[in-house]
Amino acid sequence: MISGKTTLIAHLGFPTEAFKAPMIYNPWFDKNGIDAVVMPMGVKPEDYAAFLPLLFRLSNIRGALVTMPHKVTTVGLVDEVTPTARIAGACNAILKREDGKLVGDQFDGAGFVRGVERKGRALKGARVLVLGSGGVGSAIAASLAAAGVGEMALFDTNTPSVEALAGRLREHYAQLVVTTGSKDPAGFDLIVNATPLGMNEGDPLPFDIDRIAPSTFVGEVVMKSEYTPLLRAAKDKGCGVQVGTDMLYEMIPAYLEFFGFGTATADELRAVSQIKYA
Repeated sequence: MISGKTTLIAHLGFPTEAFKAPMIYNPWFDKNGIDAVVMPMGVKPEDYAAFLPLLFRLSNIRGALVTMPHKVTTVGLVDEVTPTARIAGACNAILKREDGKLVGDQFDGAGFVRGVERKGRALKGARVLVLGSGGVGSAIAASLAAAGVGEMALFDTNTPSVEALAGRLREHYAQLVVTTGSKDPAGFDLIVNATPLGMNEGDPLPFDIDRIAPSTFVGEVVMKSEYTPLLRAAKDKGCGVQVGTDMLYEMIPAYLEFFGFGTATADELRAVSQIKYA
């Protein structure tokens, strides 16, 4: 029950129709007697820079979850960012400190990597292809580098964005082989779709599925449906897959700690989740 004492966590993005996080956080808060709520707020890109500082003038706001298309923009709108967010070039979490300063952090990459490792996939020395260099793709690339992958190919139609990400990765991980410019999926151990392809009916697949081997592991960030057309095609090839919400369940414990709400395990969160797919 929302009351005048309820602590607000904004969920910022556009559009909001595919948001899944409120259906995990809010049942968790209810079960644990925490008077807080995650509230979806649809903010168009052209309004975001003006809206964000006004939002955090609310007296009952603790922080925000940030999703597409605002993760990269957020880096320049907060007072400080963590090293993880700086390497990723994107924030997906904002905390309002007691002094009113805004701190940006990034948990997408850690959530994705933890999910892959929990499925028994070794990342040390692996060859990986990351499609998409926006907020979530950059974060996943940074966390895969930290996990010790040996070679990383990056692809995005936005050339300046993908080259900037490649530069940050080379700066912080000198031993990592980083290439750009190709989305040919052949020969990779892990492929990540961190593009919006799959959000809308009729979207093309982000890469040529016929070029991958059954041993390839395919991960998805799109949460519109549990098994997107890409994941269904990968499963048909015999590939192991990770659905978009797996990343969400794995990163929420870090979010809870960041906002000062304790912690949880991914299994505990799944037990209370009310996620439904259209």
